[in-house]
Amino acid sequence: MNVRLNAKEINLNSKIEITGSKSETNRLLLLKALYPNIVIENASNSDDSEVMNSALTANQIIDVHHAGTAMRFLTAYFASQENKSVTLTGSSRMKERPIKILVDALIQLGANIEYLENDGFPPIKISGQKLNSCRVSLPANVSSQYISALLLIAPSLQNGLELELIGEITSIPYINMTLKLLNEINVETTFVNNKIVVKPLDQDPKSKTLIVESDWSSASYFYSIIALSKAGTQIELSNFKENSLQGDAILATIYEQMGVETHFNDGKITLVKTQNSIKQNIVLDLNSAPDIAQTIAVTAFGLGIGCQLTGLHTLKIKETDRLEALQIELSKLGAPITVTNDSLKIEPSKSINSNQNIATYNDHRMAMAFAPLALKKNINIKNAEVVSKSYPNFWNDLKKVGFEIS
Repeated sequence: MNVRLNAKEINLNSKIEITGSKSETNRLLLLKALYPNIVIENASNSDDSEVMNSALTANQIIDVHHAGTAMRFLTAYFASQENKSVTLTGSSRMKERPIKILVDALIQLGANIEYLENDGFPPIKISGQKLNSCRVSLPANVSSQYISALLLIAPSLQNGLELELIGEITSIPYINMTLKLLNEINVETTFVNNKIVVKPLDQDPKSKTLIVESDWSSASYFYSIIALSKAGTQIELSNFKENSLQGDAILATIYEQMGVETHFNDGKITLVKTQNSIKQNIVLDLNSAPDIAQTIAVTAFGLGIGCQLTGLHTLKIKETDRLEALQIELSKLGAPITVTNDSLKIEPSKSINSNQNIATYNDHRMAMAFAPLALKKNINIKNAEVVSKSYPNFWNDLKKVGFEIS
């Protein structure tokens, strides 16, 4: 499905309900599989969470398609499930996404995992067994999903887990999210310097209802829409917390530089475009929140301001090479952009090429990050259905705020 977007201006007082965080939901789904007394409310309706939920009760061959989080979390989960044997596979892109660091760590703990095609990559065969070791180390600058995968199974291991991270840690907020969710079910954890300790849970937690906060990365597209709108425009989003577990909540601070204020009130946020002057060059280290890089880069280009983003090395191994994809698609629109292995730079530009066809590379965030530019010029998004990976209602919600979509 290809869509054509046009938006002269948006409805001044729009209200949008965003589904639960994919990151929180997938963590809680794994914990619920280990501890069935957990009840989850406001779970994400994303494809990724649907895949995760189905896979946890599947047998033998499990295809996670493009769901990288599910691949990593399920690898750890099934490795710890005694007498259960499964094969995990995915899309052609998933077979190019490395998993060796996680597999090596699990093997240190006693897991039995073998590669079925290329060494270090899915598909993998997992023969679940009791993991008796409790100490493991791995590089700290890898995807935080490797680390979270180990932490989530840790309380179910006989001796818990002592995890040493070597080097500078990437995406600390996602690690903290995992630890705080473990604390919610009464698991004891410590995170001091580069060492994380998770104590074993001796008995299943009593019945506990956990409400998933709405997804901040999904909110990022509305921050972009407000930034590109006229002063006084506002959108109300629910359900969000001021003391969020999600690293992408840094959006509220970042978008102040682009003229967007965030007002918290009774579980909702109102985004307001102000008359305040916009910073002419945005310089950010997104090591702790790389998933919002695409949105920020596109917003800056749409505003005609400069943008320098660093800490982006994990974007090379996402659904696509996001840095390369950004360079190709923003260049079509006339952006003066350069990228390296871990950074991007956009020079200020006052013109945007209209009626360009934006390729999405099977990457939901490419489709959603570029959509707000329709406020500046007509834009076409190819394979627009890819948004269902994290935000199935995205195009309907854009219509609600005033976008014309054909």
